[in-house]
Amino acid sequence: MEPAPILLDTLKQTFGFASFRPLQEEIILDALAGRDVFALLPTGGGKSLCFQLPALVREGLTVVVSPLISLMKDQVDALLASGVAATFLNSSLAAGEGRTRLRGLHQGEYRLLYVAPERLMLSGFLEDLKKWNVKLIAIDEAHCVSEWGHDFRPEYRQLAELRDHFPNVPLMALTATATERVREDITVQLGLRDARCYVASFNRPNLSYRVLPKSKPYDQVLSFVRGRKSESGIVYCQSRKAAESVAERLNEDGIIAAPYHAGLTAEERGRNQEQFLRDEVRVVCATIAFGMGINKPNVRFVIHYDLPKNIEGYYQETGRAGRDGLPSECVLLFSAGDVVKQNAFIDEKPSAQEQQIAREQLQQMVHYAEASACRRASLLHYFGEEWPTVPCGGCDNCLAPRETFDGTLATQKFLSCVFRVKQKAGFSFGLNHIVEVLTGADTENVRKWRHHEVSTYGIGKEMKRPEWQAIARELVRLGLLRQSTAKFTTVELTQIGFDALRDRRQIMLTKPVVIETRKEHRAGEIECDEMLFERLRALRRTFADERDVPAYIIFSDVALREMARNYPANEREFSRISGVGKQKQQEFSGPFLEAIADHLRNHPKQIFAESFTVAAPAPRPRVNDTIRETLKLVRAGKSVEQIARERSLVPSTIYTHLASAIEAGESIDARSLLSNEQERLIEAALVKMPAGTAGLAAVKELLGDAVDYGQIRLHLALRRAH
Repeated sequence: MEPAPILLDTLKQTFGFASFRPLQEEIILDALAGRDVFALLPTGGGKSLCFQLPALVREGLTVVVSPLISLMKDQVDALLASGVAATFLNSSLAAGEGRTRLRGLHQGEYRLLYVAPERLMLSGFLEDLKKWNVKLIAIDEAHCVSEWGHDFRPEYRQLAELRDHFPNVPLMALTATATERVREDITVQLGLRDARCYVASFNRPNLSYRVLPKSKPYDQVLSFVRGRKSESGIVYCQSRKAAESVAERLNEDGIIAAPYHAGLTAEERGRNQEQFLRDEVRVVCATIAFGMGINKPNVRFVIHYDLPKNIEGYYQETGRAGRDGLPSECVLLFSAGDVVKQNAFIDEKPSAQEQQIAREQLQQMVHYAEASACRRASLLHYFGEEWPTVPCGGCDNCLAPRETFDGTLATQKFLSCVFRVKQKAGFSFGLNHIVEVLTGADTENVRKWRHHEVSTYGIGKEMKRPEWQAIARELVRLGLLRQSTAKFTTVELTQIGFDALRDRRQIMLTKPVVIETRKEHRAGEIECDEMLFERLRALRRTFADERDVPAYIIFSDVALREMARNYPANEREFSRISGVGKQKQQEFSGPFLEAIADHLRNHPKQIFAESFTVAAPAPRPRVNDTIRETLKLVRAGKSVEQIARERSLVPSTIYTHLASAIEAGESIDARSLLSNEQERLIEAALVKMPAGTAGLAAVKELLGDAVDYGQIRLHLALRRAH
């Protein structure tokens, strides 16, 4: 049997999914072939499956290095619920329980073991590990190994020794956020050998991004949360004090909230997190100590109460929203005062290099917050990915573009002032000093450097200092000014700025944002029978409480909404619900089908549109080198079978390459790839499929061995392209 069907069968039987997400299959096949792999998949992009599924299709143990106790327990609970033999070892276990699990490992009872890096690298533990037939070591949150990453952890550096201890065991490094520099550092630090590098799109199409001017921030948060009844979310705060205060005030206003920060005891943090996972707490108010590895899929919003330190941290924190693929919101409250606070923290860093890196990162964060361009495009550009020059439809700047005005005169004044001040003193000054000169301020520094004598002194009195500061920051973003990242930051003209000043070029500037007063809207969802959905939620909660696990371990909100939309009436229909694998079908189909049937005895079926999407359409996938090679050979006139033999691959993989190429917009002559009979069979099967169920596995089940998965995937890609 070809690899793809084996993997797809296991994927459906164990995890309840009919197809892979982008890059998952390629990563899994490389892991099974014994290759080192670096995988960068966005939060919610299915990183865990990349090492979980290989563990199920071959003998031996997969070791998963994980930084957080909560993450280990969460993933192991989910695996056990799907019938997978998995365990973890960490300090949360009583001595007796730890010994029982070690005994099971010695006896080969487990397929997956989750362990913290400090436990893994103990000499005695490493010796045990060598006896347990380890087939793969997966290092999750791999960015923690790099000092250039936003969450460096010294204990991860010890993992560099793994290669020496296990020279023949493949390593898989996984992360959701890493720049090119961090990716290279991870590869070096872990000693990855000829690693296949997979970088998925950083785009999270179901997330919307907004930046609001910060004004009475608690009232802004309260209004937002009240507008989203029953939805859960995270409010990120800069300080422990703010996290405590916001949580306390939300509780006073009738919204169940809890704080989370490093100042709480481990017991308090664990309890608050567990209550959030179980939907007993609706909002967590947290510092950045909260969230890495939290697998709660139905976080509907993330609010940044204060300005994050860098874009990587911001991206990862917003990525905790909408892991189930449903529309979710990310809101940043921004004020220039937050920039001042962050700079004060940076000044306390011990080394000049650390300060410089932190200032560069903060500047990038401020540029993101103040920019009038598409926020999605800005985020993707930071990670080296380009968004097409079209509105994303999911950020404030695209949905309600900010007004612009002819800022040529203001630009000329500011650039002239920068030029004259430097000409007078012989060196550059900071942004705030330029604003003081422009507005005619009578300050000690202005008099000291005799800048009240320059021709630009007082020519900007028509605007207030905050307005000039905002214009200055936009001129930096536009590349007309360069701002240094030393302790005492200065601004100076770039060549573009000098040319604009000399030639009096027209410069369009963006009007500052105003406080939003319109009524908030509820995050979008899969349209379904809301009364039935609430009934199924209550049933899910009953099962979760009985098993002492979070509700989403039983079923995700996506699964419940599909049930409340499609009204499955038997085992076969129930098995087609997203996330329903063999174990969950056996265990839960009876009570859930009965609940749906009972609901329909008293309420009529609701009719919904024929199709729905849980997220905005993702950008077209990129064509990587291996797909490009297949395309080249197809265009040279070679058949799928010839290419498969030449590249030592199976035909199904070649068909998959071609499907991916078509989805990426490549033009291919389909007549040479599928026979008329194959197309007729697949099309006939699709016609028989109930609406919304025409996935690969369903079509393959109907057709048997007449066609393979790759041919079905190619036909579907061609169908969508036309």
